[in-house]
Amino acid sequence: MKLFISADIEGISGVATGQQLKTPAEYQRFRKLMTQDVNAAIKGAFNGGATEVLVADGHGNMSNIFIEDLDSRATLVQGSNRVMCQLEGLDDSFAGILFVGHHGREGGSERTVISHTLAGICVNEMKINGRVVGETEMNAMVAGQFQVPAIFISGDDSYVNEVLETLPDVESAIVKRGIDRFSAELLHPVKAHELIMERVEKAVRRIDQFSPLKVEGPITFEIEMKSPSQALMTTTIPSVTLVDPKTIRFTCEDMVTAYKHMWGCVIIAMTATNGVLGHVNA
Repeated sequence: MKLFISADIEGISGVATGQQLKTPAEYQRFRKLMTQDVNAAIKGAFNGGATEVLVADGHGNMSNIFIEDLDSRATLVQGSNRVMCQLEGLDDSFAGILFVGHHGREGGSERTVISHTLAGICVNEMKINGRVVGETEMNAMVAGQFQVPAIFISGDDSYVNEVLETLPDVESAIVKRGIDRFSAELLHPVKAHELIMERVEKAVRRIDQFSPLKVEGPITFEIEMKSPSQALMTTTIPSVTLVDPKTIRFTCEDMVTAYKHMWGCVIIAMTATNGVLGHVNA
């Protein structure tokens, strides 16, 4: 049984502020904690009956996990040039997908720790077929096209409650309780790792009870950007149209194609934040 782990950092045990992920010394601490949370999930997966585990490092430049400290039974996808972003390597050979250390969406609960949607520098809100989604829900929909069910999530309590609205049967590990976007009541990492391992093992042992989150095409994305210039520049892709000065819309025939389309728009929007050619010397 193959399992796929998509790992982010804002929802790992111990993280409460954005500065912890930015200042060099603190960032190294939380890379270590991210690796430990992922290892707890890997251990739970193998305890539950997994035979293979692939981990996709999915935060920032997507090169955070310490490979030398990763459970040697797993393999790791790292690096930032990835067409499928946090899902690179996923296909229909996997029995389930797990989201370790993920976070709530932009504009969700005021208590969700470091909430954002994919790229906080440019995305205000994302809708799929008229429904507001965060990263986990969107990624679960992509996995659904591959017939892969989402079976586990870990993060803060507000994030977990948010995802349960879409995935009511998913197993979860709440490793902290949000107080504000930049504060939280934290479980000790040892207890958090025990909880992650236990809940992942439970999810894997009942994997036959989960169903993929399928969304039939056509798939329409609406993305509200943070500035009109970010939205406008995405219309260099001919299929993208402006709904209003900051909101774009496009439609694709299936979820995987739409996901790639979305990622292309976000890359352009991020680049357009300070001018797409602002860094080029004449």
